[in-house]
Amino acid sequence: QVQLVESGGGLVQPGGSLRLSCAASGNIFSINVMGWYRQAPGKERELVATSTRGGSTNYADSVKGRFTISRDNAKNTVYLQMNSLKPEDTAVYYCNAVLVLATTYKLSNAWGQGTQVTVSS
Repeated sequence: QVQLVESGGGLVQPGGSLRLSCAASGNIFSINVMGWYRQAPGKERELVATSTRGGSTNYADSVKGRFTISRDNAKNTVYLQMNSLKPEDTAVYYCNAVLVLATTYKLSNAWGQGTQVTVSS
């Protein structure tokens, strides 16, 4: 089994910052892509940012210039630094990992349990 444990969510005022963390553990041989998705009430889950093992990153247009994704491959951990937060960033943020399982060497897709981010004055 693979576990993704997120932390760092909370309540912040507009214009403020938060840093999310996600640590992966368990039956992992390697992690190809780690990323963050979010889901606001009544909306579909959407991509926020992804990072490949080689360091390539991808961002949703709505967060470009405000959010930064980074990862520590040695710790199987991904971070999301969120600056200049807006009320429309309010959502449950989910960590995702596309990885190779250690026991079978098969590709697998894992999700965290989600962490709430609320941007409000």
